[in-house]
Amino acid sequence: MIVSFDRLVGGKLLLFLGALGIGYVDVLSNVSGHSVLTPYSAGSLEGVTPSFSAWGTTFYLIGVALGVPLARVLSGRFGEYRVLAFGYLCYAIASLICVASESVFMYAPTRFVFGVFGGFLAVVSQSAALGELPEKQYRIGLGYWAALGILPYTLAVFLGGFWAEYFSWRWLFYANATLGVLISAIIGALLYGREYKRKIVRFDAVGYVLLVITLIAMQMMLSLGNDFDWFGSSLLSVALIAVMFSLPLFIIWEWGERHPIVDVRLFSRSSYAIGVLSGFLGFLVIQGLMSLLSVQMQLLLGYTSSLAGHVYLAMMVAGLPLAGFMYEISKKLDVRFVICMMCMCSSVVLTWLGLFDKNASYDKLAIPVVFLGFCVAALSAPTSTLATYGLSGPAYKRAAEEFLLFRLVGGAFGIAFQSVVYFRRTPWHQLNLSEYLGGRRYASLDTLTALTQQLQSLGLSESVTRRVIARAVRQQSGILAMDDAFLLGAVIMFLLGVVVWFAKLQKYPAKLAGGSAPPPRQTTMAAEH
Repeated sequence: MIVSFDRLVGGKLLLFLGALGIGYVDVLSNVSGHSVLTPYSAGSLEGVTPSFSAWGTTFYLIGVALGVPLARVLSGRFGEYRVLAFGYLCYAIASLICVASESVFMYAPTRFVFGVFGGFLAVVSQSAALGELPEKQYRIGLGYWAALGILPYTLAVFLGGFWAEYFSWRWLFYANATLGVLISAIIGALLYGREYKRKIVRFDAVGYVLLVITLIAMQMMLSLGNDFDWFGSSLLSVALIAVMFSLPLFIIWEWGERHPIVDVRLFSRSSYAIGVLSGFLGFLVIQGLMSLLSVQMQLLLGYTSSLAGHVYLAMMVAGLPLAGFMYEISKKLDVRFVICMMCMCSSVVLTWLGLFDKNASYDKLAIPVVFLGFCVAALSAPTSTLATYGLSGPAYKRAAEEFLLFRLVGGAFGIAFQSVVYFRRTPWHQLNLSEYLGGRRYASLDTLTALTQQLQSLGLSESVTRRVIARAVRQQSGILAMDDAFLLGAVIMFLLGVVVWFAKLQKYPAKLAGGSAPPPRQTTMAAEH
């Protein structure tokens, strides 16, 4: 907690905001930016399949979520200056440890630890940057910070794909380490000697441990299920038992705790419950589908990683300008209407993508991706506004923090969940297409013989012809499985657009809010984490 200080001005302020903005983007870029290079990292990690390499993305995002509750405790006890300076240095060291990983079983745990550092650094970076601004420039800073939130979904994918294709996928972590050291040095130089008053923040250690066990075990089941035959694996059976015990214990403990990690009593408010549900499921759908698409464009459609990154750059056309204004729009209009429109538009765009059933159709992928940029930009601010609606004081801060935690968990679960949908639907479509080609579905229609004769007339041998047909069936079944994932996402977003109207907007804070209403600066900052 800062006692008194002279605010940074001029070039020093711009350097400070730029350094923290880059750090914030870098932390979140390790999700989408890592997803696009999954096919490359899989080959270097003892030649595992891409599904194994994806563990690094999901466990990193769970680490980021678990790092969020630590931000308030660390900044209160040690001050934002020390947390940022030493945190980014440790962030750089953790990134270098990830570079040294040679197997996925070392890589996934180090990525998790890496994510914990990133989680509290992202929150403290935003708080410190906005807290340095004078009152009259605060809303400009808020718009700047909100616009930064779209870059991890666009620019990061392009840079990750570019490094993976032309250099090495490990360059992503070398860049993380370099930026971490530079940001730590800049913050240390600009804020050296700044005093603060230590603030003892109560930390629910038992609740945090139970939360860690629950989230890691649930993520293990989702991420490892396809590769380890779900509960046929003793490891995943143990994870299931752990969740069955830890989750009820966590809810019971948090209900009676005075300073809980997650205040479950907030869920008695319909606006908070539906706001958190919208953020959780919204990011489960969007984050999961974007990760699936970036990988399968390479494995299924033959895109290079840099070309896949170019497709995501199109999202900036719509997303970057809109992101900076969404918070103000959510405040001036009925937030339920804003969320409903966002969900319905997302449902239309995902249906659009889900109706592509031919490889050639993906040549036009940039057009719907531009509209997807609107959906990504409009997802965070309205749902966070609904979750914190009517709250004030400590309850407002807690609600904003918990919303961010659940949103990040939804993204991690979504990456694994969409992979499960794709993995399960692919063989079903493959069997369906094989039966259709072989005449087993309609005895009078044997397209396999006609197709084989046509290919052989072009000079292909019988064995080559069979391989060509088999490859076409596998590719087409994969495209149809991706369609199923997008269509399922469209249904979920449509249902969210309906459910959001069940939220009751209370104009005044409930008893659990406690305290007086915070000043506008504090309120806005918490909502945009």
